[in-house]
Amino acid sequence: MKISARNQLEGRVVAIEAGPINAKVVIDAGGQTITSIISLDALEELGIKEGATVTALFKASSVLLMA
Repeated sequence: MKISARNQLEGRVVAIEAGPINAKVVIDAGGQTITSIISLDALEELGIKEGATVTALFKASSVLLMA
């Protein structure tokens, strides 16, 4: 599959908190924690489980930083 998102981080799923509609998926990407909210349908279709290796894709028109 071809995609236009160039910002990609591979990591391991360390936690999943399923709610009634969405799931919070926590990923350890080389010591950095990434949290993603996805639909329960996507969680099931992709077969995402704790310990699975996944790739997080980022596509944004702007990134805001605060110090």
